[in-house]
This record gives sequence, structure tokens and C-alpha cells, in this order.
Amino acid sequence: MISYCSLFLFLALSCVVVESRQLKGNSDGLSSNVSRFLRSDSNVEGKRWAVLIAGSNGYENYRHQADVCHAYQILRKGGLEDENIIVFMYDDIAFDVNNPRPGVIINKPDGEDVYQGVPKDYTGEAVNVSNFLAAILGNRSGVTGGSGKVVDSGPNDNIFIYYADHGDSGILGMPSGDYLTAQDLINTLKQKHAAKSYKSMVIYVEACFSGSMFEGILPSDIDDIYVVTAANAHESSYGTYCPESFPSPPSEFDTCLGDVFSISWLEDSDIHDLRNETLEQQYNVVRRRTGVDDYEVSSHVMQYGNKEMGEDSLFSYIGTNPNNDHYSSSDDHPHSKLTTAPSVVSQHDASLLHFWHKYHNAPQGSPTKAEAHRELAHQISLRKHIDRSITEIISVVFGREKISEMLSSVQSAGNPLVHDWDCFKMLVQSFRKQCGKAARTRYDMKYSGAFANMCNAGVDISRATQAITQACSTNSPPP
Repeated sequence: MISYCSLFLFLALSCVVVESRQLKGNSDGLSSNVSRFLRSDSNVEGKRWAVLIAGSNGYENYRHQADVCHAYQILRKGGLEDENIIVFMYDDIAFDVNNPRPGVIINKPDGEDVYQGVPKDYTGEAVNVSNFLAAILGNRSGVTGGSGKVVDSGPNDNIFIYYADHGDSGILGMPSGDYLTAQDLINTLKQKHAAKSYKSMVIYVEACFSGSMFEGILPSDIDDIYVVTAANAHESSYGTYCPESFPSPPSEFDTCLGDVFSISWLEDSDIHDLRNETLEQQYNVVRRRTGVDDYEVSSHVMQYGNKEMGEDSLFSYIGTNPNNDHYSSSDDHPHSKLTTAPSVVSQHDASLLHFWHKYHNAPQGSPTKAEAHRELAHQISLRKHIDRSITEIISVVFGREKISEMLSSVQSAGNPLVHDWDCFKMLVQSFRKQCGKAARTRYDMKYSGAFANMCNAGVDISRATQAITQACSTNSPPP
């Protein structure tokens, strides 16, 4: 588990990690012409489908919906029809009172509006696990509260799924209801594969610890799914275009505009002829821009599933903008913004950064300053409440001597996070309900790895849930 710094009211800004990094290396290697022809788009007879989901809400999480709106614009310019693009987003930031450009969402400092025209398939409370998984399966009777649009794909169709939000060990966030667990996602993919209702599927996941959703759990015999995650199973992913970073957002913005993994693949797709760029080539571009081993603050972009699908062109899944015909990654300048890493902020701290800047920038002595002070203090209080509660839970169930082990143990590479997923899901859901539901920043997710370790140690589930209820009520923060 990654240890996040304790954040206090007047020192919040200094605790936020921001590191500017310069990438090394040049363009990625070329795939063989023969392999690319064998999987070429001229042989694809089916449709392209896409599911785009921002799993958060709240203006402090602006970046996730901005990422998803940007992805939609790429797909539409690439030739996908609205009837084949399903968008999940809470839709609460474009007209949020904090948005300095009402009705507009941008995904980079000099960016154009990416909100215009985005379909509102599933918004508000309809952005939940049940609707998301039902949409993937093409189960119209399983979705409620939205447009009813689902992936009604056939055996010749390709599917692209893009998810952006907070995550942690074995879970991805949702603004409504329960979190999405790795087991539930993988079971859905197994069902879709067994139904033979698509040809190939590509999944991009922007979230902390996103590798844990697939590591050791995606079956090797599912050979028609290719996955790229923003981070491995044990690390954070990062926000970017944040206040006081480089490049920084326009001065009126006090929140991060994007996530570094996401803007890397999105901005690469914005300008290139995607008929001539493979999934593997984009993976290498994104991996280098997001960060590799020689960067102190970075995440490791990972691949899962059938890596041979990396020879497929991006066009097969997301189309291509005709204005980019004949422009390839080999034409990029070695020091262009597409090959230069921006400054980054950890996902957990990116949300707190918004509250700090909102407080810091408010006029001295104003009601706005006082309200921003209360918001920031409340966020810090929630974090302390969650930190104290998990320590008490472990102490009650296993003893104080086991606290460090339960908080820090990780599975070795290639192994699944947990052996008893039902135990894991029950404890994570209980903790969110009792301790974390008020925190839109998803700080409670930070301890999902501890619950995995508790389940792996054979915890008594009844005793653990009782300890969760007791600890969270005892350490309850002020309203």
C-alpha cells in the first residue's frame, strides 16, 4: 500500500506532491507490416462500440468527467455514431457554481470545450455498478434510470471501454451505490466472452492501483481482450494540469483538468492518423509520458490480456479523425508536448488541492473564505476519521501488533489481490457505508488492500463487520 502524507489545515499545500519530469527516449518501434495486415481494418465488417465512464462526482474531481468528455469527442471525430457510444457521467461539473466557465469543460490549459454534444446516457444516480455492467452485457432489462442504451454488439464488432476515476486495491469508484470490484468486472467480461457477442475488446483504465483489477484474475484463455491500466497493482496514478503545476490551468481554475495517463492517450489520439498507429505504439507513447522507473513520482502503465492485440490499429476501436490523415507518431518532434511529461499530483491529493486553493484564493475575511475554510477542515477531518478507524478495526480483530502487516502487505506479481472475493466485497462495502460515504474524494478506498489482507488471513467476517461499525461510529468526524 502507498503511504499518503498526513494533511493538516494550514499545511495542506505543502503536503501535496508535485513533481515535474522530463521524459527520455524517442518514438516507439514499428510493428511488422504482415501482422498489421492480418488484423487490418479493411477486414473488419462489424461495428465499433464504446463505453465511457467517469466514476466520480464533485467539482474537486473535475478531471475525470473532463477526460471522458474528451474521449467522446475523439470517438465522434473518429466516425463512431452516438448510437454506439454509451456515456456514464454524473454531469454535475459543467454548471457547478465553482466552474469559472459555466456550461464548458476543458481537459487541458489551452483546450477547447469538450462538453458540447456529449450524450447524457446515464447521469446522477444512474451512474452505478449495475447499469455499467448491464450496459457492457447488452442487457436492456438490467439498466434503470438512463437512456437504456447498451452494447448491442455482434460477433464481428469491436468494443472500447474507458474508465476514469479513483481506485484502489481491487476496486474502482462509483458516485452512487457500491464500488466496482475486480471480481464483478471480470465475471462480466467472462459472460460477454462466453456469449461470443463481440470480436475484440480494448479496455483503458485510469485509476490508482488499476492493475489490481486484472492482475492474476483475468483468465488467460480469454484471448480477445486487451487492457491498459494507468498504474500497476500497488501504486497511485496521477492528476495533471493542476494549480501551480506545469503546465498549469488558466488562473481562474482551482482544480486539476486531467489525469496524466488519460491526457497522454487522448492527446496522442487527437493529432495522429490512427489507421497507422497500433495499440502497442500508443501504449509506448503513454508509458513514457506517464512515467517509468527513473522517475521519482510516476506510475507504471501496464498491459494485460492478449498482448498480441497490440498489433491492431487504434482505428479498429476508436476510429480516426480525417483531418489527421497521414500524420503518424514518427512525425512528432522529440521535445513536443506529446513526449514531455507534465507535473503531476497524486489522485488522493488532487482533490484536497482543490479545497486548499479554494480557501487560499478566497478574499480575506469574506463569507467565501469562511465557507472554504469549513470545507477544507471537513475534508481533513474525514481523512483523520478514516485513518483512525482502520487502525482500530485491525487492532480489535487481529491485535495492535498486526496493524503494520495488514496495512502494508502486498501479493507478489502475477497473483490475485485476494482469494475470497466475497469476503473482500463485504468488508469494503461495510467500511464505505460506515466510514467513507461522505467523502467524495474516495479516501476510504485507500484501505481496500488492508481488507484484502484481512480476508487472506482468514478473518471472521461477522467480527470484522462489527468492528467496522463500532470503530466508524466511535471515530465519527464532526458534521
